Amino acid sequence: MSETLGSRTAVATRARGLKWMLFSMVVAISATVALSAWAQPMPGGHHGGGPGMGMFGGPMGGGRGIDHMLDGLNATDAQRSQIKQIFQTAATDLKAQREQGRALRERQMQIFAAPNVDAGAAETVRQQMLQQHDQSSRRMLQAMLDASKVLTPEQRAKLGERMKQRSDAMRERMQRMERERPRQ
Repeated sequence: MSETLGSRTAVATRARGLKWMLFSMVVAISATVALSAWAQPMPGGHHGGGPGMGMFGGPMGGGRGIDHMLDGLNATDAQRSQIKQIFQTAATDLKAQREQGRALRERQMQIFAAPNVDAGAAETVRQQMLQQHDQSSRRMLQAMLDASKVLTPEQRAKLGERMKQRSDAMRERMQRMERERPRQ
């Protein structure tokens, strides 16, 4: 009986670990895709992430962010190439959605800058923004799922652990900054 209970506990622990790893991978890849969108050239040739921040198609090109993400996973050249292609395609798709988002933000500013603010129009734009965000989120998830098929379970587990460590470090930095922030 205790052997069965121990087996169940081990299975539950592995399932929790797998869920955490998948969550961490989703966060990591979401951040990669989001950074790629942020790093795309803006009017005037500037990049949202600052000089040299181009991740997909920027001045540095070649998917450096993805290479960094895959470092230490013993990813093959074929895996790197496939994952880069997945995220380059996603970045291209997200570029059009980013343009739609800009247009919605401009419309929102026009509504609030008008002499009389139209609450109905503001609500319509808010709903359109939610739909646009949902489409972007779906596209990022699809890219993450596609990339997860390229990596082995061991690589995904290692990536998940690295992302957990980075998340913990970020949380710690944020808490430290909050403690050190001068009170007014």
